[in-house]
Amino acid sequence: MKQKIMVSEIDIIGMLQKVLRRWKLLCIYMLVGAVVGVVVALNTPKWFKANVVLAPELISGSMGLSESLSDMASSFGLDLGGKGKQSMDAIYPQIYPDLFASTDFIIPLFSVNVVTKDGQKKTYLDHLVQDLKIPFWQKPKLWVLTAVKKLKERNAAPGTTGIGKMNPFRLTEDEEQIVDMVRGSIGCQIDKKTNVINISIADPDPQVAAIMVDTLQVRLQAYITQYRTKKARADERYYTKLQQESKEAYLKAQKAYADFADSNQDAILASVRSQEDELENEMQLKFNVYSQIQTQVQQARAKVQEQTPAFTIIEKATVPNKPSSTPRSMILLLFVVLSACLHVVWVLIISPARQKKCTQVVGLDEE
Repeated sequence: MKQKIMVSEIDIIGMLQKVLRRWKLLCIYMLVGAVVGVVVALNTPKWFKANVVLAPELISGSMGLSESLSDMASSFGLDLGGKGKQSMDAIYPQIYPDLFASTDFIIPLFSVNVVTKDGQKKTYLDHLVQDLKIPFWQKPKLWVLTAVKKLKERNAAPGTTGIGKMNPFRLTEDEEQIVDMVRGSIGCQIDKKTNVINISIADPDPQVAAIMVDTLQVRLQAYITQYRTKKARADERYYTKLQQESKEAYLKAQKAYADFADSNQDAILASVRSQEDELENEMQLKFNVYSQIQTQVQQARAKVQEQTPAFTIIEKATVPNKPSSTPRSMILLLFVVLSACLHVVWVLIISPARQKKCTQVVGLDEE
């Protein structure tokens, strides 16, 4: 028994001829798409991305087979958690992106003084509020939000709306929108093989982007340095305080011994000499304590220096010349291609379906 297999072939040439047969309509579609593409491209703000590449100093613990296995795994793009984490450091490079995304890290950035490419000096927050351009298709949404905001402000308590001195614990709607926008513009990529950090930030002004990415790497270094040296600096302050107290105690004992010795130079009584020896011993004891604490202070200072991480800047921040956003020519081409696709869909699918439906309706009317 032979089975008849129905194979439906797609006549690509016939479909192409059908599309090109209505070339005038295709030209109209592409012309409309080009016009819309030009409007969208001209109203889309350019964004510039500046970046800094640096390599942090990793504090490692015991060396051995585990680190060798970690190095071998890193060569294949795997991270076994051994390299760079042997010191059980709570803040290691892999969580730097989460650090940049935290609200407590972003809010202090708003007070940074920046200089725009046209020479205007203002804070980063003022730059975001005043210089950021909004595309026309987002303005209706902005109008609605502004109207709702004004309506809320009428019933809100004074000082609870708008952008002022930000409180990370309670942000207003405007402040939260700006924080989210900055959070989205910051990038941090970590190379798992080498732990090299690439920090970037996007901004409509190229000079502001360069200033802010340099600020990001400085703030990151300060944050990590403060975290790594927190215990050592606390010890240094403690020993410095003890040093000052022991020095005062030693100077006081020294003065008491000197005064007693000067006033009893000609004394021959054993009790006087015994008291003088006692004061001398007490002075020597105070000096020994002071000397030991002074040594501990020096060790604590050395510990602070030892715990201070060193960041090697591989690539410094520079003002970008080319925008990182989608080129306007690409936006125009995208709309032209999209309009041509719509024309194909209309000619091959929608138009035949409508004709078929009209034919069925006419056939029913004749019956």
